[in-house]
Amino acid sequence: MEISEQEFVAANRRANARRALGRYAVSARVSAGTLIVDFASGAQVRVPVRLIEGLAEAPSRALRNIELSPAGLGVHFPDLDADVHVAALMKGVFGSAGWMRTVAGELAAVGGRKSSPAKAAAARANGRKGGRPRAVAS
Repeated sequence: MEISEQEFVAANRRANARRALGRYAVSARVSAGTLIVDFASGAQVRVPVRLIEGLAEAPSRALRNIELSPAGLGVHFPDLDADVHVAALMKGVFGSAGWMRTVAGELAAVGGRKSSPAKAAAARANGRKGGRPRAVAS
C-alpha cells in the first residue's frame, strides 16, 4: 500500500493533535483480570479482559507480556498476537461487531438473572394479578 506525501503529512498532523491533548497511552497492565491503560492526560481506562476479543479466553500468563505501540494508540499482546486499539476501548468497543453482540447478550443475561427485593416484590404483585398475559396468535 502506498500513501501520498499529502496523506502522510495529514496523518502526522492528526497524531500531533492527539498527542497535544494527551490522548495516548503511556502504560498498560493487566491486574486482577482487568486491562488498565494510563494516558498522558492522567485519565485511566479499566476494562475486564473477559470482555475484550482475543483476550477473553487467554491464560493469565499470556496477559503479562504487554507492549504499547510507539504512538501510544495501541496495546499489543505478543504471546497472543492480539492488539487492542486504545481509542476503541475509550468508546466501549471491545472487538468486532459479532463479538460485541455476544458480549452484550452475555451482560444482559447476567443482569436478567440478578434479583433484588424490588424485583421480587414486582413479580409477586404481577402474580396476584394473574401473571404474564398469554400470547395471542394473530
